[in-house]
Amino acid sequence: MTSTADTASLDLCQEQQRLQQLVEDILREARKKGASGAEVGVSLDSGLTASVRRGEVDTVEFNRDQGFGITLYYGQRKGSASTSDSSPQAIIDTVEAASNIARYTSEDPFAGLADAELMAADLPDLDLYHPWELEVEQALEIATRCEQAGFERSDRITNSEGASLSNHQSCRVYGNSHGFIGSYLASRQSLSCVLIAGAQERMQRDYWYSVARRGADLESAEQVGVRAANRTLQRLDPRKLKTCQVPVLFSSDVAGGLLSHLLGAISGSSLYREASFLLGQLDKPLFPDFVTIYEQPRLKGGLASASFDNDGLATYDKAFVRDGVLCSYLLGVYSARKLGMTSTANAGGVHNLRISDSGLDESALLAEMGSGLLVTELLGQGVNLVTGDYSRGASGFWVEQGVIQYPVSEITIAGNLRDMFANLVAVGNDVDRRGNVQTGSILIDGMMVGGN
Repeated sequence: MTSTADTASLDLCQEQQRLQQLVEDILREARKKGASGAEVGVSLDSGLTASVRRGEVDTVEFNRDQGFGITLYYGQRKGSASTSDSSPQAIIDTVEAASNIARYTSEDPFAGLADAELMAADLPDLDLYHPWELEVEQALEIATRCEQAGFERSDRITNSEGASLSNHQSCRVYGNSHGFIGSYLASRQSLSCVLIAGAQERMQRDYWYSVARRGADLESAEQVGVRAANRTLQRLDPRKLKTCQVPVLFSSDVAGGLLSHLLGAISGSSLYREASFLLGQLDKPLFPDFVTIYEQPRLKGGLASASFDNDGLATYDKAFVRDGVLCSYLLGVYSARKLGMTSTANAGGVHNLRISDSGLDESALLAEMGSGLLVTELLGQGVNLVTGDYSRGASGFWVEQGVIQYPVSEITIAGNLRDMFANLVAVGNDVDRRGNVQTGSILIDGMMVGGN
C-alpha cells in the first residue's frame, strides 16, 4: 500500500520529468520560429493550508499553480511571454507571442543568454525535498493545539486571528537553447499563530511562526502558540518616548531587513540605473572591519538553496562584504553586461545570506547597549536606496542599564543606511534561521528616535 507521502513524492517526481520534457518541446518550437536563442523557466507549486480561529475551522485550501516564462532572442532583440496552460496549443501560442514581441522590439546590446561555457555542469542534490504525510484532519489538529496553547498561556489573551499550518511542495525547471536543463524539487512546511491580548483601546497583537523543509523540524504546536502569546503579552501597556538620539538594537527577526536594504543597493539593476547610494563603492569600507556578509547557495537543506541561478550559471559561496569592505555586487548576466562586469551567479537573487556575529546573545547585546531602544517591529516603507535615507515606524522596548523597562509604540527611527552600517556595534549569535537572509540581532549606535 502506498502512503500519502509516497504518492505525493511519486507524483511530483513524475511532474518534474513532464516539465523537463515540456521545456525541451518549447525550446524545439523556438528553434522552428528561427530564434537565435531561447530560455524557459517553469514553476509548479502544490500544497495544503489549514487554518483555525478560536477553535473552529477557518479555512482549508488546496492549491496547485503552474507557470511558464518563455523568452526568445533574435540577435539582440528579446521577447517574453508567459502562460499557466501546458497544453500543446497554449505552448505554441505563447512561443508565438514571445516571437512576435521579439521581432518588433528594439535591439538591446546587452540582451541574450549567458555564454554556453558558463552553464552549470555540477548539479548536486541539496536535500531540499521532504514531502510530509499529512491529512487535513491532522493539519487542523496541529493548528488547533497551537492556538489553544496560546490561549492557555494567560487569561489576558482574549482573541485570536488564527493559527495556520501549511504543507507545500514545488518543482523548478530552467532550460535554454545551449542545451542546459536544470531542475529540483523542494518542500516547505510552516506553522504560525497570531494572538490578541487586552481589550478595547488597550489591545495588542503579535505572532510567531516556524518554517522548515521537514515537518519534523518545525517547532512544536505548543511552542509556537506559547511564543506567540508571550510576545503579545509583552506588548501590553506600551508607552511613548520623547525624541532622542540613542543606540538601537534590532531584534533578530527584524534585523534581516537591514541586510535586505544592502542587497537592494548592491543589486545590478539599482546600480546600472544609478539608483543606489552605493554606486561606485566597490572595494571601499562600508562596515566595521569585524563584519563579513556572505552567501552559501549550496547549503544542504537550506531554505533558499539552489545549485544554479535564473541564467543557468552554477551558484557558489561568496562574500559581498569582507572585513567591512564591500567586495562584490549582486549581478546576473544582464546587469553584469550593463556594468561591464562579470555575473556573480545571482540572477533571481541571493541564496542563504549570512553575517558574521560578535559572539553575543541578546542579553549581552542589551548590556552592551546600556540604555536605548530594542526594536521588535518595523512599519512602513520609508527607505530611499538612492540616498540611503532610512525612516521607519517602529515598536519595541525601552532599555536602561541593559535591562528591558517597558514596551514602547508609535515611534519612528531614522538615520542614513551608510551611517547605520558604519556605526554597527555588534551582531548577536541569536540567529533567526527562518528565511533567506539570516542574522542575529544587530546593534546600531546613534540613531534618531522620534516620539512625542
